[in-house]
Amino acid sequence: MTLAKPQPGKIPATVITGFLGAGKTTMIRNLLQNADGKRIALIINEFGDLGVDGDVLKGCGAEACSEEDIIELTNGCICCTVADDFIPTMTKLLERENRPDHIVIETSGLALPQPLVAAFNWPDIRSEVTVDGVVTVVDSAAVAAGRFADDHDKVDALRVNDDNLDHESPLEELFEDQLTAADLIVLNKTDLIDAAGLKSVRDEVASRISRKPTMIEARNGEVAAAILLGLGVGTEGEIANRKSHHEMDHEAGEEHDHDEFDSFVVELGAVADPARFIDRLKGVVAEHDILRLKGFADVPDKPMRLLIQAVGSRIDQYYDRAWAPGETRGTRLVVIGLHDMDEAAVRAAISALV
Repeated sequence: MTLAKPQPGKIPATVITGFLGAGKTTMIRNLLQNADGKRIALIINEFGDLGVDGDVLKGCGAEACSEEDIIELTNGCICCTVADDFIPTMTKLLERENRPDHIVIETSGLALPQPLVAAFNWPDIRSEVTVDGVVTVVDSAAVAAGRFADDHDKVDALRVNDDNLDHESPLEELFEDQLTAADLIVLNKTDLIDAAGLKSVRDEVASRISRKPTMIEARNGEVAAAILLGLGVGTEGEIANRKSHHEMDHEAGEEHDHDEFDSFVVELGAVADPARFIDRLKGVVAEHDILRLKGFADVPDKPMRLLIQAVGSRIDQYYDRAWAPGETRGTRLVVIGLHDMDEAAVRAAISALV
């Protein structure tokens, strides 16, 4: 399949967004390894102090995207640092002698796509780059389990005991905002649910938005480059019609809490028994309601790093690459949770696992 042609004179950019653990990094890694000869520049907005996603992608060995083409923005959520971080990064990228054929931007799982897409209307950017499309990746297994479902009967039954259930969760708003911004929705991890579950996911996702973007299914983030690239939408020209909850609240004169999430890094020594460590880690994640955990572990006598990624009670692990000569071995985990998470208690609980 041949990729669609970009607008003449402009570099196409694809924004890939999605909730925590939906599989964005895996999908991008597959994309880079099957880019049909295109040179791709990748901008990653890692949430937290440890650039895990960038490290994983730099180790993928794809000719389409060298290490110098991978740029990490680690100073905060990209939707809040557009002027200070994203615009200067784009400017430097466009000043390169060998400009990329395509730019792929992976937002943090906590980012609003709307401010980022709107930034492409800045004069210095708009004349050089167009948003080829916004791709939102959905964790189908999580949605099928009801993590974002509006169960009004259950809310009514529990309201007496918990008045907070009268209010929408910020996580639900974020989920809807990422769907609202999408030109293409990828229902990922469909191998983890049955046909009935998949139908419920499609219905649930469709019920969250008034627009009807294309919706496709995927396993393990495997989506052809010809599908992800070449949408040719020019999303920056119509982003005003895809307002986020934050924008609508602002227009209504309401205050909005920007600090719904916190993240921190836990550094540990070697993990002698990784199976036991992972099993006990599931308990810590559940007890402290950790939204996302990701990082690397040092397993003695193993020449490779153990990659760890947790979303809720589901934890994925695999050895991703060998420790580089001179690289300091260690275990480093990024923990992401709501702003009222007890950091000291989480640190102590994780530290006690080794």
